[in-house]
Amino acid sequence: MSSFEALIISKSDEGQKVGWTTLDEGDLMEGDVTIRVTHSTINYKDGLAITGKAPIVRRWPMIPGVDLAGIVTASAHSDFKPGDEVVANGSGIGEGHYGGYAEMARLKSDWVVPLPDGLTRADCMAIGTAGVTSMLCVQALEAHDVKMDSGPVLVTGAAGGVGSVAVAILAHLGYRVAASTGRPETGDYLRSLGAAEIVLREEFTGSPRPLGKARWAGAIDVAGSTTLANVISQIEYGGTVAACGLAQGMDLPTNVAPFILRNVTLAGIDSVMTPKAKRIETWKRLAKDLDLGKLRAMTETRSIRDAVALAPEIVAGRVKGRIVFELGGGV
Repeated sequence: MSSFEALIISKSDEGQKVGWTTLDEGDLMEGDVTIRVTHSTINYKDGLAITGKAPIVRRWPMIPGVDLAGIVTASAHSDFKPGDEVVANGSGIGEGHYGGYAEMARLKSDWVVPLPDGLTRADCMAIGTAGVTSMLCVQALEAHDVKMDSGPVLVTGAAGGVGSVAVAILAHLGYRVAASTGRPETGDYLRSLGAAEIVLREEFTGSPRPLGKARWAGAIDVAGSTTLANVISQIEYGGTVAACGLAQGMDLPTNVAPFILRNVTLAGIDSVMTPKAKRIETWKRLAKDLDLGKLRAMTETRSIRDAVALAPEIVAGRVKGRIVFELGGGV
């Protein structure tokens, strides 16, 4: 493919502009693996980049899209050869290095992972950064001894991308999952993923108490701010909260009481700089511990041309489940 379509975010004195353009392989950035991109997805971070609601983009112009899956067309690294199916996410892709909203990409081999056994390229993008983050959160709970019989595990923002996959993984593993959402109409959807209990978001919006009633053995939080502070105050003795998002805000109006009186652990989760060995391990866990039927049921396939229109929707919290983009027919 000598020329290809790409979504470009540019910046000028007049502000940020987003539009489709035609590039050729000579326009791609440095890397030792060239990939024909067949699938991508949209995450909260992609929405922020396209809308300019937060300073996600660190280099201009930029091709957004922090996830991509495709087929290697050229490689200068012995780990990959033309024809290999691969997946990539994080590592600054779509932020400081051209990302997945283009029919071609050139990446560093350290950022690229072989397609996990048992998953298609479309499956991997249905999982995407959201799903990788979810599994990293689950692994953090496991590492801090939150077991299936420890008690219920709360997932905030449960109808979103991270939350949906987290609910499905935890339920598949045998945890009792409490799904928190600000959209009561998604209750049946969340129960279909395995949620045993639906908790309204309003329960976590008031001024946090130093210690609330102990309700949860563990939690996965995508909101931050007041929601996270309230969740922490309700964690049972020895429990853990895996914090992976800031949809509500970056502040944390809490105190030390839960940590020193209930031995609560707050585990921060980042998927961007996760080392390659850990990413490979996490993808293998996803292939084993995520019910593909539930994954595919929560996923909608769209054209990559819909990315710009969907960006403000995902930022506003109006996107349910996961969306997979096809590029070049997705073949």
